Amino acid sequence: MTTPSSPTRLIVLRGNSASGKSSVATGLRERYGRGIALVRQDTLRREVLRERDIPGGANIGLIDLTVRHALAHGFHTVLEGILHVDHYGEMLAGLLAGHPGRTHCYYLDVPFEETLARHATKPIADEVTEQQLREWYRPLNLLPGGVEAVIPATSPLDGTVDRVLHESGLCASPCAHLGSVPARTPAP
Repeated sequence: MTTPSSPTRLIVLRGNSASGKSSVATGLRERYGRGIALVRQDTLRREVLRERDIPGGANIGLIDLTVRHALAHGFHTVLEGILHVDHYGEMLAGLLAGHPGRTHCYYLDVPFEETLARHATKPIADEVTEQQLREWYRPLNLLPGGVEAVIPATSPLDGTVDRVLHESGLCASPCAHLGSVPARTPAP
């Protein structure tokens, strides 16, 4: 959805565990700088609420409110998480329909075997079993209506970040000039 009435961008990054969503979101902020809010499903669901991923969970409304608040205050907003369609689809559809600015949705598609390999490198590798990953894994759990661009596992991190920055209009094409900018140190 693209309309000129809001300068903010809403970017949704979805995919299975260990698909690279958090790395892409972090890369977007590092490359763009201040002005991007990162709304992470895991942070709100697991850390803030310590809630299981259940239908109708409190985290769904909290994610919705947080995204809307950031957008209303002029922040480009990146929402990232597994965000399975059966639990989060209605909330996501409402966010996409309700945002008057540009929205861009991406699904990071990683095969299960690659998910296992990537998961093994994560700090929570000892806490989450292969069986749990199998239970959570849903191939191409896409939102209805073809609103998501599918990014394959073969897309390198820098290339994916460049693509999202370019397609969202957060940088002029090409984004190469941003690649040499050192990571910013957070201000006090």
